[in-house]
Amino acid sequence: MKKNIFFLLTMVFATSNHICGQDLKLNDLEYFETQGVNVLVYNNIFSGGFNDEKNAGIEIIHHGVRTSQGGAVRLSNTPEQWDLVPDVTSRKVNRATKSIETILRYKDYDFDSRVVVTAKGKGVEISIYLDKPLPKALEGSAGFNLEFLPSQYWAKAYTMDGRYNRFPRYVVGNTTTRPNNEKTKQYKGYKTYDDRGTDKFIDPLPLETGRTFLLAPDEPSRLIKITSPDADLMLFDGRVLAQNGWFVVRSLLPAGKTGKVLSWMVEPNAINGWTREPNIGFSQVGYIPSQQKVSVIELDKKDKPFAKASLYKVGNDGNATEVFNGKTTPWGNYFKYNYVKFDFTSVKDSGIYYIQYGNIKTNNFLIENNVYDKITDATSDIWIPIHMNHMFVNEGYRVWHGEPFKEGYRQAPPNTDHFDLHSQGPTTDTKYKALELIPGLNVGGFFDAGDFDIETGSNISVVNNFVETWEYFKPMRDQTFVDQKQRYVDLHRPDGTPDVLQFIEHGTLNLVAQAETIGHMAQTLSNSVLDNYHHLGDAASLTDGLPYNPKLGSYEKASDGLSSGVKDDLWAFTSRDPHLDLNAATMFAAASRALKGYNDNLSARALVQSKRLLKESTELLANQPQDSISKYGRSSNAATNLQLYISTNENQYLDKFQELLWPDLDRNVNFGLLTALDALPHMDASYKEKLRPYVVKFKEYMDKLEKDNPYGVPIGLGNWAGGAALLNFGTTVCFASKNFPDIINPSHAFKTSNYLFGCHPYHNYSLVATVGATRPKAVFYGNNRADFSFIPGNVAPGILFRKPDHFENFDDWPFLWGQNEGTIGGNTSYLIFGSAFKSLLK
Repeated sequence: MKKNIFFLLTMVFATSNHICGQDLKLNDLEYFETQGVNVLVYNNIFSGGFNDEKNAGIEIIHHGVRTSQGGAVRLSNTPEQWDLVPDVTSRKVNRATKSIETILRYKDYDFDSRVVVTAKGKGVEISIYLDKPLPKALEGSAGFNLEFLPSQYWAKAYTMDGRYNRFPRYVVGNTTTRPNNEKTKQYKGYKTYDDRGTDKFIDPLPLETGRTFLLAPDEPSRLIKITSPDADLMLFDGRVLAQNGWFVVRSLLPAGKTGKVLSWMVEPNAINGWTREPNIGFSQVGYIPSQQKVSVIELDKKDKPFAKASLYKVGNDGNATEVFNGKTTPWGNYFKYNYVKFDFTSVKDSGIYYIQYGNIKTNNFLIENNVYDKITDATSDIWIPIHMNHMFVNEGYRVWHGEPFKEGYRQAPPNTDHFDLHSQGPTTDTKYKALELIPGLNVGGFFDAGDFDIETGSNISVVNNFVETWEYFKPMRDQTFVDQKQRYVDLHRPDGTPDVLQFIEHGTLNLVAQAETIGHMAQTLSNSVLDNYHHLGDAASLTDGLPYNPKLGSYEKASDGLSSGVKDDLWAFTSRDPHLDLNAATMFAAASRALKGYNDNLSARALVQSKRLLKESTELLANQPQDSISKYGRSSNAATNLQLYISTNENQYLDKFQELLWPDLDRNVNFGLLTALDALPHMDASYKEKLRPYVVKFKEYMDKLEKDNPYGVPIGLGNWAGGAALLNFGTTVCFASKNFPDIINPSHAFKTSNYLFGCHPYHNYSLVATVGATRPKAVFYGNNRADFSFIPGNVAPGILFRKPDHFENFDDWPFLWGQNEGTIGGNTSYLIFGSAFKSLLK
């Protein structure tokens, strides 16, 4: 008892000691701010595509880290990704009352709520207003939720009305079930429950209930106090239902009431005098002696920059010696922070080094001629073969996955909306009936990303990336055993064939099968039910490997063991898109060249499909508006005609390429320049001179980037970090500097590598798993994300921008795909960049 009383007194003292700092102010960017605390109110709204992406609503950025989000009226205790989210119908900022008012609407229930957030002292009051009473269907289910990031709170203490406990490291808690009926169907329309004999929803029960809730009184940087005079606060662990769930604090809205029906007081602690620790950006991979070496140091705007920084060299005796110190050069403000640069280019001696800025020492890095030699090895040796679909993949004592989807793919029914933003139109656009097995599709192809579907558009770009890598750089690296007959892959086991050539074959096998069997390209080969789509684990266990037999009962297996009553077969979404067919024609033309002499049969089949799809898609596009754009790109087919010209040497394709290329470049030189550069080895001198002004225009774009941000590279500001644009930029620089060295300085390519390997906002970790041996990112959104791990060679999308001024990349929480999900398209783009970059160094 004495120990308990002492603990409570300690918590009370800590709370009173640390809730300090200045009052929250409503700033010009329309969020509440004091030093160390930002409270955002619908600066970011819920997605209309993937619904709850855990980055919207009322959000708290607490001492530099976004620790809380999702503040909104929600319809369940611990909402999952595909649960209904409210539409924001209006948002008003009232500076006189220091408040932000947002109206949220659930159109399915004709239900509106008004959320008013008002600055009060060192916190905010959150009030919920209703003009009409709750709909009967939502009584007992509609409530106000605020979610907290588990990785920032697990193992920390909390108190509820003075009762103390700790946030669990792994999910704990009790659950109950309820029937799946219309009253409780508060989700977008996809099945979100496990129907293996239950047909019920799982509901978590609260860990605690009370009126005063303290989060992390033992950690001042995460301490938050929440009180409610109107309703109980309930604490839930959202990870009970899904590994990407957060801790949820929730109060139910009362039935039969209008006006102000609920209020909370939320007080995030601001540590007095706090400033964010400088983020010293540098390449974790290291530097070659001759390159420019510039560290970009990211500073809190209230942090006075030091005039100098130092470079220390670690000797063979383990002692460090200062070998260089130099001035820090101001760059200026970029969104939330201030930036200075530290140039240590003059240091060229090989060795182990670290940077010291004030009292902060970075981890070590190398200066050596070989630091970039292996930057693509993990991606090509491990990540890519692990993502080979329809194969058993082994690595030493570990099986990454068995052979998936032996039962094949069925025709998606007409008018089917899919949870991964695909849809089947009013017809199948094929000769196959709804749910009929489409033969021959369960071969080749690559998992798209952190899931197990084959996104056709991505796989097309992947084969193109492999072909470009092969034709330009001829990588003879052989570290993977691939046997298509056995459907078996073994890592770190050479088989006498260059790996990239086998990857080209594997991707082409699936895409040719689509073209031949369906007659055009499928949008995707994906899951038919949501339970399968968010599957984490061995891909081979996602389905039972047996074709679905509608004559059997649920989970019944046929007496001959050749079919089952499990509706787990994957579907082919086959609505035709001529833009996608056009992209496939490009890829088939390129693949046919690479495969000639290795798999002549597949090479010939690819060329046949290239010519057919080019002809058919061109005819289909002629009947569409000239500015028609699909999700797969514009209607211009300059790249297709270039690849067909290279494959056939027929002038008709050359003429069409030149007809289309120059208007493409006039529209957007950054988009089309890489295609134009690809043509150079096959064109005459006049073509190169005609291209020169466009390279000059690209140089002007590069110069603008130097003024746009302190890193001098394109930085994406959307809901997906800008990794694709960054890699395209870096690859374009490599090829442009090779062909136009008088215009493009090759040193610009190092800006891309520096950004990838640690010189970027938020933190200085390498964005490539295991590359940058001292401090690469440790967790990624891969298919093993539930293990808080990574697949070697995975390339993260990058540093995600959150409106209006916050960058982030969590390395302790993998489940935010916009910043942590490596894709087959992105990783093979990295393979090209890395190959081009290493070639440039030679």
